[in-house]
Amino acid sequence: MATLLTEQERHNLAMNIVGKDLESQGFEFLGVNSQLKRNPQFVALKDKKLHFVIVRALQYPDDPNAYDPVFMQEMKTHADKFNARTFYAGVGLGSAEDYGRPVEKDSAYTQVYNGLQEIL
Repeated sequence: MATLLTEQERHNLAMNIVGKDLESQGFEFLGVNSQLKRNPQFVALKDKKLHFVIVRALQYPDDPNAYDPVFMQEMKTHADKFNARTFYAGVGLGSAEDYGRPVEKDSAYTQVYNGLQEIL
């Protein structure tokens, strides 16, 4: 019987996907927090500007592009104290065989990641 990824393992997978994207865009990491329910996940510098990035791993049928607007506004208020920009990065994860099924350990997966969404 296949073992499903735990919530922490899904979160770590999403963090790796977003982290590689940030690296490819030239972000410099000042802080990385992969612990669940600790925010932001990435504090990064780009063009001498501070960025806070909130990462969420979601499974079908949850929409990886949809975020909690109240929570994200709280994060933006926090980031504003540091003169930082705030971004949401949602990553949808599913089995490679059937996106509607959760990811299993040591199995191929599909991802839906549309990049950073700035919270204005």
